[in-house]
Amino acid sequence: MSPTTTVTRARTTAPRRPADGLAGRLLLPLIALCTAVTAANIYLAAPLLPLIARDFGSTPSAVAWIASVAQFGYAAGLLFFAPLGDSVSRRRLVAVLSVVTTAALIAGATAAGTTALAAAVLIASAATVVPQLLVPLVAQRAPADRRARHVAAVIAGLFTGIVAARVLGGLVGQTFGWRTVFVGAAVLTAVLGLATAAVLPTETRNRQGSLFAGLLAMPSVVRRSPDLWRACVRQAGMYGAWSALWTSLALLLTGGSYGYSTATAGLFGLFGLAASVVAPLAGGLVDRFGAARVVRSAYLLAAVSVPLFWLGGHVLVALFAAAVAIHAALVASHVANQTLALTTTSTPATANSAYVVAGFAGGATASALAGLAFSHWGWGGVCAVAGVWLLLGWTTTAVRR
Repeated sequence: MSPTTTVTRARTTAPRRPADGLAGRLLLPLIALCTAVTAANIYLAAPLLPLIARDFGSTPSAVAWIASVAQFGYAAGLLFFAPLGDSVSRRRLVAVLSVVTTAALIAGATAAGTTALAAAVLIASAATVVPQLLVPLVAQRAPADRRARHVAAVIAGLFTGIVAARVLGGLVGQTFGWRTVFVGAAVLTAVLGLATAAVLPTETRNRQGSLFAGLLAMPSVVRRSPDLWRACVRQAGMYGAWSALWTSLALLLTGGSYGYSTATAGLFGLFGLAASVVAPLAGGLVDRFGAARVVRSAYLLAAVSVPLFWLGGHVLVALFAAAVAIHAALVASHVANQTLALTTTSTPATANSAYVVAGFAGGATASALAGLAFSHWGWGGVCAVAGVWLLLGWTTTAVRR
């Protein structure tokens, strides 16, 4: 039995907190819905950039930086707000962050210029880390033999929200305007965020939280847990490979090889639904076979997808198969690694924040390198970056400390 398996099983035998009647039964579905809506807020601006540019008398390339602002805001929220789940009442924190996000989205809908809109997007994205506050609670309350399945339900909601933001957001914006999309997102965030906070269990916290406490504790938490470190590095490699390929895909589809329109290329976002379908299956496999085996299988699937993506530079059916494979690999790895990250320390919120930040950093770095690679070597260079990222993610953790 591997050390990873030993730690995971030892941690998952903690007694389950009993469900609180109707509130207990509604908790997981509400958290999944709330996760979908709040995750969508991070990617809300991306498909609306042409409409925003036209409204402000600019060009899409001139306002593209607003979508990047959302990523920076989310990163800040992960560093400062998400670790507070270990020390502050989650019910109060979810309610406050939902209200702040709602107010920021409404401010964005009424923005008179790009600067005001970017500020609103920054605040909304920073406050929309509610999913990462709720995942540790889901893992804590789930039965030991179904913990990964419950975590997978939240992850499925997250990926569904990302797809909805990119596909439905663009369609609604085209019909009713981008400001309507922001208002609709604000309403959904307020309703689901406050409803979720209402059914969260009452918690007694003995520690006082600060914005910097979790951030300062992250390095030592990762250092003390080799299993958490391994999960962070492996997911950084997997998410980096996915980001390199997926963020550069529009360049391939709208370029000389295919010549599709931006709208047609955007429909490839529907392949993200594969992640929502695979997530529950991956949760069952983690509960049955353990996290390590599922991550290993996910890496093998991702490795197969890289040459398929390379072939997809000229063969569309290969691109379809590669898109499904990389999403399945990403979500299976995510379910396994996040379940492991949540069960190997006594501070799951801080550990989860470190894990998500590691994945985010890996993805952002690989995306930047993929853009440079495409400029110099075309689609083959992007595939090479993805392959190298997978190799680094696996080989770095192959030797146990």
